[in-house]
Amino acid sequence: MENRGRKRAELADQLRADKRACSSSEFRPGSSSSCIHAHTGTTNSASEAPECEMETSSSASASGRSEGEADRDSGYGSCDSDGLDDSEHRHRSFREYHPRRSSGDHAKFKRILSSLEDDAEPGSQLASLTELCDLLSFCTEDSLSSFSSDAFAPVLVKLARHDNNPDIMLLAIRAITYLCDVLPRSSGFLVRHDAVPALCSRLMAIEYLDVAEQCLQALEKISHDHPLACSQAGAIMAVLNYIDFFSTSIQRVALSIVANICKKLPSDCSTPYMEAVPILCNLIQYEDPKLVENVAMCLIRIVERVSHSPEILNDLCKHGVIHQATNLIALNSRTTLGQPIYSGLIGMLARLASGSVVAVRTLFELNICTTLKHILSSYDIAHGLPYPVTGDAHSNQVHELLKLINELLPSSARSNEDIQLVSDKEKILMDRPEILRQFGIDILPVLIKVVNSGANLYVCYGCLSIINKYVYFSRSDMLLDLVKNTNISSFLAGVFTRKDHHVLISALRIAETVLLKLPDVFLSSFVKEGVVYAIDALLTPERSSQLMVPTSCGILIGSDQRLAAKDVLRCLCFAFDADCSSSSEKRDCKLEDDSVRILAMHIKATYFLTESQNSEIGLTETLQKLRTFCALLTDNVSISIGNDVYAQQEENLYHILHQIMAELSGREPMSTFEFIESGIVKSLVNYLSNGKYLEGKIDPHALSAHFHFVLKRLEMFARFCLSSTGGVWEDTHLAVLIRKLQCAFSSVEKFPVILSHVSKPRNTYATVPSGRCTIHPCLRVHFLKAEDESGLCNYPGDVLTVEPFSSLDAIEGFLWPKVSSGGGEHINLTSQSSTPSKIGLPLPQHADARSHQVNIQSYMGKINDLESALPAMQEDMAELSHSSLEGERAGDVIQAIPGDTSTSLNQACSGSTAQDVQYIPVEDASLRVQDSAIATTSNLASSDEHIQGRKYFTSCSNGGSSPKLIFYIEGRQLDRSLTLYQAILRQQAKAEHDVIVGPRFWSEVYKVTYRKAAEVQQSNPRVHGSKISSTLDRLGAFWQDVPFFSSMLISQLPCDLEKSNPCYDILFLLKILEGLSRFAFHLMSGERIRAFAEGRINDLDELKVAVPAIPRTEFVNSKLTEKLEQQMRDPLAVSIGGMPSWCSQLMAVCPFLFGFEARVKYFRLTAFGFSQDQSHPWSHSTNNNPNTPNDRRLNGLTVPRKKFQVCRSHILDSAAQMMEQFARHKTIIEVEYNEEVGTGLGPTMEFYTLVSQEFQKVGLGMWREDYNSSTSGKSLYIESSGLLVCPFGLFPRPWSDSSGTSDGIQFSEVIKKFVLLGQVVAKALQEGRVLDLPLSKAFCKLILEQDLNIFDIQSFDPELGRTLLEFQALVDRKKLFESVSANSTTIMSESCFRNTRIEELFLEFTLPGYPDYILASGPDHKMVNMDNLEEFISQTVDATVNSGIDKQIEAFKSGFNQVFPVKSLQVFTEEELERLLCGDQDAWASNELLDHIKFDHGYTSSSPPIMNLLEIIQEFECNQRRAFLQFVTGAPRLPPGGLAALNPKLTIVRKHCGEWADGDLPSVMTCANYLKLPPYSSKERMKERLLYAITEGQGSFHLS
Repeated sequence: MENRGRKRAELADQLRADKRACSSSEFRPGSSSSCIHAHTGTTNSASEAPECEMETSSSASASGRSEGEADRDSGYGSCDSDGLDDSEHRHRSFREYHPRRSSGDHAKFKRILSSLEDDAEPGSQLASLTELCDLLSFCTEDSLSSFSSDAFAPVLVKLARHDNNPDIMLLAIRAITYLCDVLPRSSGFLVRHDAVPALCSRLMAIEYLDVAEQCLQALEKISHDHPLACSQAGAIMAVLNYIDFFSTSIQRVALSIVANICKKLPSDCSTPYMEAVPILCNLIQYEDPKLVENVAMCLIRIVERVSHSPEILNDLCKHGVIHQATNLIALNSRTTLGQPIYSGLIGMLARLASGSVVAVRTLFELNICTTLKHILSSYDIAHGLPYPVTGDAHSNQVHELLKLINELLPSSARSNEDIQLVSDKEKILMDRPEILRQFGIDILPVLIKVVNSGANLYVCYGCLSIINKYVYFSRSDMLLDLVKNTNISSFLAGVFTRKDHHVLISALRIAETVLLKLPDVFLSSFVKEGVVYAIDALLTPERSSQLMVPTSCGILIGSDQRLAAKDVLRCLCFAFDADCSSSSEKRDCKLEDDSVRILAMHIKATYFLTESQNSEIGLTETLQKLRTFCALLTDNVSISIGNDVYAQQEENLYHILHQIMAELSGREPMSTFEFIESGIVKSLVNYLSNGKYLEGKIDPHALSAHFHFVLKRLEMFARFCLSSTGGVWEDTHLAVLIRKLQCAFSSVEKFPVILSHVSKPRNTYATVPSGRCTIHPCLRVHFLKAEDESGLCNYPGDVLTVEPFSSLDAIEGFLWPKVSSGGGEHINLTSQSSTPSKIGLPLPQHADARSHQVNIQSYMGKINDLESALPAMQEDMAELSHSSLEGERAGDVIQAIPGDTSTSLNQACSGSTAQDVQYIPVEDASLRVQDSAIATTSNLASSDEHIQGRKYFTSCSNGGSSPKLIFYIEGRQLDRSLTLYQAILRQQAKAEHDVIVGPRFWSEVYKVTYRKAAEVQQSNPRVHGSKISSTLDRLGAFWQDVPFFSSMLISQLPCDLEKSNPCYDILFLLKILEGLSRFAFHLMSGERIRAFAEGRINDLDELKVAVPAIPRTEFVNSKLTEKLEQQMRDPLAVSIGGMPSWCSQLMAVCPFLFGFEARVKYFRLTAFGFSQDQSHPWSHSTNNNPNTPNDRRLNGLTVPRKKFQVCRSHILDSAAQMMEQFARHKTIIEVEYNEEVGTGLGPTMEFYTLVSQEFQKVGLGMWREDYNSSTSGKSLYIESSGLLVCPFGLFPRPWSDSSGTSDGIQFSEVIKKFVLLGQVVAKALQEGRVLDLPLSKAFCKLILEQDLNIFDIQSFDPELGRTLLEFQALVDRKKLFESVSANSTTIMSESCFRNTRIEELFLEFTLPGYPDYILASGPDHKMVNMDNLEEFISQTVDATVNSGIDKQIEAFKSGFNQVFPVKSLQVFTEEELERLLCGDQDAWASNELLDHIKFDHGYTSSSPPIMNLLEIIQEFECNQRRAFLQFVTGAPRLPPGGLAALNPKLTIVRKHCGEWADGDLPSVMTCANYLKLPPYSSKERMKERLLYAITEGQGSFHLS
């Protein structure tokens, strides 16, 4: 803004002397300033030229807070009782404190008016105006309501025209401003008396700058309610003519006036606002974001008004509107816009393109295709709002993006009204065919990717419409380019699985067009990819295999083809019309009922006639060959069972596998259609399960043989799949198979994304299950007894409101006492108290804690006589009432809970164990209301069910008992594992095409029928499961607890997904392959040990295995991840109970299908609730990217923050005190150090770093490397700091049961340390802090409650692990030889360890490395020999990974569970958990530094000091990089996601120094990740000073 500042200074010299009565900063607070912020329509404001860095940080923080407050005011948790804003609250308070002032003000107003009406002296008028302004500054609306403000209007307007005295003018206009502010309706009186022309004349004259500024303030007030009068008076040009004379803040006011006027532009005359377009196009190039957003809003509204006139649109294009808009929407734009404005600009370009051929030509000349390609590639278009688009179209960026792309191409359908425009657009493409070719290269691959990634129906139709236009106008050579760049055939095959007839018609038209233009090219690929098969299935759905083309598509043929959703406002035929008026919403669908069938029959008859003669239409040679191989594999699996020629049969199976994999990875690529229809997935699963998968039943008595058989086959399959000719994972059979399975899964899965369309949430009262207020809509349910049910009573009440996320167990707990035969005494009471309104009680209206207290206490006071009937409600209300206590500290809450809580809770809840209760998180009383807002109920779950990661013990009345009631909706039994909301969604999804959770969904009354449950339900499955479990206990404790192996063993997935679902087989095989990849070392080592035992190898060195690591991303399904991300953004996704059931089920069974970032969000959702997610310091900030949808929740709930003072010299003691006080509370802790001034994010991050280092110090007795580290020489540690060096990560040191003390360390103290460590780790995860704690992968597996065995030891102690495996190989060989030979000499010779007898190793029966740890006592266990070697191995493994560390692990978990349940982490792998805890440590690339670091206040990315700094950072060694990070951020590691995830963004600014900058040191503000860097003269000097600062500047926080 410096250039404009100079411009104003130069122009000011041309004005008359500035005679200011007051400066602009003296304007009335709360009037002009408040309106500036209220109507600029932006969320990304920046402070204007701050004088110092600290002020910049403060203003930025304030801006962030105001944004969050605005969000809370308009969204979740908002109070809807009266909707008062801040100014109205102030006026109300003012009236309460000054009730008698109105009458006095009335007399003063009369006196002032009389003195102004008389022809008084200017001095008297000036004094009266001054008094009037003062009086208006403090009066209220009531003061003026008793006095006609109409009387003041002509007088003030007349004085505003006073040409002789500028002070009178200024005060009169100021009085007008204050009058509008106090009494908004007075603006009508002022307009009637020509106040607007008077103000405009002052602006046009602009004799005095302060008078002009005050005119703008007054016009801004009037323009809110009277934009048309302002427009007719010429206010637009009056405001804009001299806008460069004003400061930036006043420029914002001026543009706010124009924006208000543009809301209601006159349609009859365009001259006033068309004259302003050149000025606006100049202003939009300015740098102030608020200013630019207001200008953009003006242009958007102008284009909307003149969109009917092609001539005016052409004029707009000539003024440069398109050039400026395209510059702003480009990703590299310097101006950051709010998403509504950004979407509005794209929509403006779409309107221009829809009505102006000049606009289309200009856009193509500006290479708009490349810009749109980048936007589409960076923006998650698949996550657009579901159809229908509700609300303002400007808020839907996806809608505008697709609409703009659609308008760039002419329509393929001709209509009389637009035939000229269509022909003009066609002429552009014909004259310059390279434009269309480039369009196809840039846009079409991205659109195809969008549809394939799981776009909703609306987005899918938009993409298909554009592709249809492109192929219609393209030449044959362009379509050949399309074939090279995209697989259009596979794309169409996937689209044909959609149900909607609009989508199917578009896909059929595309197929018809490409077949017409290139039949030879596309016909063969259509057969191979299944397009021919899919089109035939549309006509004959009974022949579909239900894999690629579900038979449900057939319901569209000959039936009502309108969308099934009840809330759809507009047919898809008109979704992309340029005119989005309401009239278009009532048009009938353009498509005939039989359109899909007619077009499909035409295509089949024209192009597929020869193919249709085959009995199996669309089947290729590759497909038939694969089916033959799969049949052979299945048959041979059946033959091998019980066959004595086992080896030969396995060899045959191995050969068949080779043939199948050769086809999969052959030169001729196999299509997804061929892969699915071949049946290869089912055959492979059946092969791995030894034929049990197809049989579908397991005999528990034959489980032992089946177990060993499956394990051997899995070991062989692992070796087969992981073998690679080139030594890289890409060449393995496993990688090829995974990629095929992912494509197949994406093609057949149809998991619905159900998003809600709920207006601003309001407080509602939910009667069921516990009678509480909730900010979510409630379901309206009528409970009815089944007609043939005689053992239950009818529920006497009418329709009840039910919390949507209530479990059926909780609903049963509410209903059972009222409908059971023994609950008659409760019926009358509960029927009278179903809702508070029935007994004349006020409904709670406020979302804040205080309002809850007032209403709930009143409510509780009036129903004391009903306490016996409503114990759950009473308990819940009491909890809520505690939340209102002001100023209560978390410590007070903890003291209110006795130490033996577990005992009392255990006695109260018969279904809970003492261990369960011991770990229950005790929530801060100030958060009770927040918990109610996160869709929790006191009776929400059964004793083993987790909602948001917390166990609800109030539901344990059912405990482990059988359910008492069974519920039905429309005759279908409800699944008890689902919430009521999920159950209703599942029922509607089966009955309808699309489910839209809109107003109709919540207003409908759902009839839920109940009947008595059978007593012996589910008894037999339990017995069967116990038999399998007991059998597996004897076979091996490790593999039975591996989820993928146990699923394979019993041939079913642990979820309720039906086996008939096409996804089931694919998920089953993917789960096996993912487990095989994770346990590849275990399986391949086991196979090598078996080979050694059988004599196939003789060298112990051959036991080593090299396992190619398959990246975890290979198992991630991008389409499913996109769906989950979209579902979690839904307003109702405040718990897993608010999402479709497939989300939680797939996350539990196959979490690897979802990307890491998506699982992190899901983890936070389940463990903390969504409001907690917003408090994470390293949660990704999307505000800097205008194309990323804002992920902010409008929940209105914030997690409280508490400060805690720690002592640097006693870090662990301070941590213990902190956790004792805050571990059980959802509170964000901010650390401050004793005798230091710093507090906030930086000191807190450093505190967790210091705690991490304390846990790594020598002498704690916690870790393996810490045993006799000072004398044994086994472990190394840094002498200066005393930290352990653990190259393979930290793993607990084993302690024997008999050892209470070792090396002076008490085992009880070790246990306390592990409890504290668990608390710290959990709290760090809860708050999003980064730990500098190198935990071993094996320890992370234990945290995730996975068992370890002999194969895991090598990961943290390679020498011991390798030796134990070699010992195990010797034991297995000895046992095999003993079974086949009685020759002891041979056995002795084959039982040597590297040519040495075991006895000659002189191993004692103690734990290796821990001579004090006695493994076994007795005469036979003093020394290890060949006879007791197996027991030695078993005891060593047990002591190392089981009994020797189990107390430490349990202590860790007990501390962890005090914060949140450790089970919530089981969606991660051990590597991901380490990343989640400790962040990223990867080196930084140059482009990453430039992309994710902000340069400000004197520095740019090209400044020489910045270039030197980036080079220095890249040259840093690992320790220097860690020190630099800790210096700047407080932590030596970056959060997960690296620099891109750092929040706040790393900012580097120029530090103002004295005369000699080289002598100054860099300084930081760690809370803002803010580095102040002096402009050093050379790179060498900078590196020297920077290294000095990061090494010597640690350890304290002071003002910089």
